[in-house]
Amino acid sequence: MLPEQCKTTGKTAGKASSTDSTLYGMILENIDRAVVAFNQDGRITLFNPAAEALMERSSRQMIGQHYQELFKEQKTLLYLVKVALVDGRSITDDEGLYLHRSNAAPLPVNAYAAPIYTHRGDHDGAVMIIRDLSRIKELEGTLRRADRLSMLGTLAAGLAHEIKNPLGGIKGAAQLLAMELAEKSSLLDYTQIMIKEVERINFIIEELMDLGNPRAPEIGDVDLSRILNDIILLQREAARGQSIKFTLKLDPSIPPIKGDEGFLTRLFLNLIKNAREAIARKGEVLIETRISSNYHMTCPGRRSSQMVDITISDTGCGIEAEEMDRIFTPYFTTKSTGSGLGLAICQKIIEDHHGLLKIESSPGEGTTMIVSLPLYR
Repeated sequence: MLPEQCKTTGKTAGKASSTDSTLYGMILENIDRAVVAFNQDGRITLFNPAAEALMERSSRQMIGQHYQELFKEQKTLLYLVKVALVDGRSITDDEGLYLHRSNAAPLPVNAYAAPIYTHRGDHDGAVMIIRDLSRIKELEGTLRRADRLSMLGTLAAGLAHEIKNPLGGIKGAAQLLAMELAEKSSLLDYTQIMIKEVERINFIIEELMDLGNPRAPEIGDVDLSRILNDIILLQREAARGQSIKFTLKLDPSIPPIKGDEGFLTRLFLNLIKNAREAIARKGEVLIETRISSNYHMTCPGRRSSQMVDITISDTGCGIEAEEMDRIFTPYFTTKSTGSGLGLAICQKIIEDHHGLLKIESSPGEGTTMIVSLPLYR
């Protein structure tokens, strides 16, 4: 009986090994990390689908290639693979690492390299796991902007309160002075200028107060398609003297979202107006809506909610790289006219709706702004 037992055990172990291999293969096929394996000669033996997407190369093209070809002129990644292959040590790099690709911008990543050992303990190659950090960087940027706006908003609200009181006195004194002057007095021009400038300052202060201490959102069902159609109707009129094409590609299957209609109208009016004003004479503003494939929103006590992406693209002047992080700073503006509070207020509205804002821009080629809002069902 003993040999038969041994035989049965051997078959079972073989089946388990085959099942394990199938499971490992499925994991590698579906994991969202790029996994690349190398043999002892440094040649690629495995290149999973996430690696294909991340590095924009096919598995068929890369199998058998040397790792120096894959990471050409990328010293840090070459070093990580070399340490795992030659020294047999595991090594990680999380700081300031970028993956360079031929047809796209460098991608922020972290990388982990480890040696591969057989069951007998023989060194049999190395594996590298690369994680795309671009979405994490976007979220970190959103949080930094939100913290900065929160701090500035608190300061602005207190400052606005202190300014409004003397401002009301100045305006009242100017109005009384105008009543005392003769109808044709040349001094009336000065009183009118004083009143006009006081009103302009008051308008800026009101915007500051909106930023620092806005009213609470009144949440209801909001039809994004109707809002965007209405805004485009107005912007077409505003751009009558320009050759600007407004294109709407709205997904009709998107149901109403939960939000404050007034705030969301102000948000998209600001963004679409900015897109129009970025075009000097001739160009296109494209507005698209779709269900996001990148993000889900999870809140305590709720099921995970899909996000709706509202994309506003223009073929205008674009934004310089050094200006990109400053455009949300209150009073920073690249326009000859404008308060510099528009995008700061937009960021605040998006934050109040638990959304995200992503900006992509190339100087001279245009700008794309993607607003992602939760679709609560």
